[in-house]
Amino acid sequence: MEKHQYNLDLEWIGERKGVLSSPEFSSTIEVVTPPEFDKGIAGFWSPEHLFTAAVQSCFMTTFLAIADFSKLEVLNFNCKATGILEKVEDKFLMTEVILEPSLKLKNNEEKEKANKIIAKAEKACLISNSILTNVILKETKF
Repeated sequence: MEKHQYNLDLEWIGERKGVLSSPEFSSTIEVVTPPEFDKGIAGFWSPEHLFTAAVQSCFMTTFLAIADFSKLEVLNFNCKATGILEKVEDKFLMTEVILEPSLKLKNNEEKEKANKIIAKAEKACLISNSILTNVILKETKF
């Protein structure tokens, strides 16, 4: 596979807030220091949210690709995610991302097949494989 690149721009707009954009998209995302930190701002996306979302969304897209290849008919996919930030040896780290997938299948007889695909997706997710954070996959709800 050839290399791919993803281009982003970030412009500080005051306080602890910036606007994240990409030349590939028309929409932007406001990002802030989360409220748990000094001068943090509630109600906006933070790097910690985006980190957790990167793991969560990569897991979803990987699952859907493997499910499609495996001819598993998925009617609905939902995944809750929780990112855990902790101070470890005087550094703040995202130590865990907990994924809680829920599926609705066209054929409920294929739950075992779906669970195997979920496990494959967790192992194949390129974002999870690129980070040191422990990714915990909870049991799939059907």
